[in-house]
This record gives sequence, C-alpha cells and structure tokens, in this order.
Amino acid sequence: MKNLVSIIMPTYNCANYIEESIISVIKQTYTNWELIIIDDCSTDNTKEVVNDYLIRDSRIKYIRLDVNSGAAIARNKGMEQAKGKYIAFLDSDDLWMKDKLEKQIKFMESNGYAFTCTTYAQIDEDGKQNGVLIRAKKKVDYNGVLLSCPIGNSSVIYDVDMLGKFEVPNIRKRNDDALWLQILKKEKYAYGLDEVLMEYRVRSNSISSNKFDLIKYHWYLYREIEQLSVFRSAWHILCWVVIKLLRIK
Repeated sequence: MKNLVSIIMPTYNCANYIEESIISVIKQTYTNWELIIIDDCSTDNTKEVVNDYLIRDSRIKYIRLDVNSGAAIARNKGMEQAKGKYIAFLDSDDLWMKDKLEKQIKFMESNGYAFTCTTYAQIDEDGKQNGVLIRAKKKVDYNGVLLSCPIGNSSVIYDVDMLGKFEVPNIRKRNDDALWLQILKKEKYAYGLDEVLMEYRVRSNSISSNKFDLIKYHWYLYREIEQLSVFRSAWHILCWVVIKLLRIK
C-alpha cells in the first residue's frame, strides 16, 4: 500500500475558493491521503462549504480554532494531528494538478529526497493563469532561501519519517519561509521538481499581496528567529527588495 500523505490546509474566510482547493485534492491520482483543514475562526460560510465534503469523504478532517491565531498556529495544529509518512501543504485558495502527489512522491522515493517542492503557475482571483511561472530550482539550501525563497508553500512535501515534525515559528507573515529554514538546518537541500503541479492564486487582499509591507516581517525573521547579525539581515533585505523590483513588469 502507498504511504499516507497528510495535507495541511489552514483557512480563514476563504469560502469563495476552498471548495476548488478541496476538489483538487479529491481528484488526486494518488489516493492515500488525509486532508486536515484548520479553520482559523472564519466569519464567512467556510464551515458550511467544508461540511458538504466531510459528509462525502472520510479522508477529510476539519478543526476549528477557538480564537483567531494566524496561519502559523493553524499549521502547527494540523501538523500535530498529521499521521502520514509525508506532510504536504496546500493553502485554501491554491490548486493542485491531479497528478501532483503521485509525481512528487515518485520523485522523492526514486531519489531518496526528504524535502521537495515543484514549479508552479500563478492564477488570478478567477482562476485564470496570468502567464507567470515560478520555476523550482534543482536544489536550494539554507542560504538560498534566505536570499530569495523559491519554494512555493503549496508545492512542498517533506518526509516525516526522515525529518520528524517541526513547529512553525509564530510570525504572521513569512512563517512558511521560517519553516523551510528550520527544515534546512536538518536537511541540507530542498529538491525541486521542474514541472507545473500547483497553481498559486494571487489575490488583491491576501496577507502577502503588499510585498513591501513584508519588509518588517523579513527583518523579524532574520533578526529574531534566525538571529542573524544586523549587517547580514540588512543585506538580505536589500537583496530581497532588488529581486522584487526586478520582477516588476
């Protein structure tokens, strides 16, 4: 029997998109998975949307937090509940290609990789691709993630048996980068599968839509969590800003 994959899906007020995300999991050609949805106290009808699928598919689980706590806490709760050999992440407005799990698990098992990501495409709020692809690097290490993280959250799978579970640092933004940096202190590289297996939805009101508002969170990540020097932290922020400016069309 194929190994179980635990899919961690935090959500907050994403009723307009979460159904598509759930369906993209249900359609996976790799069928031995559990989807753990952690609702960070949504005030819309997210719960009602999810309930329809809880009734239909026993592989889907739903947890609602007592208080709104942010994506990091939600991810940690999901990881606590995860039972799989593998942990995968999927944001509640992103989408997977139907063979995403099958191809990525094969990529990991055939190469002995413990931490992987894939190339992904951007889509707009209506689900249409905008022509932007973020290509996965063949491999990236700790310093590569510090410079400009090429790892898309919803493209990641890692091997729990090889690496164990991690606690996502409680930072409201860039907590995914903080998690990758934790993993890369234990596993030298994240390996990339250069195939579009995920679609990342760009939303005007998303928590990461204002790139330059993220500077203070990068500073906190570098100085407080990673405890880099002031000089090195400033250098990495400067590099990040330059890279973002070069990407603006």
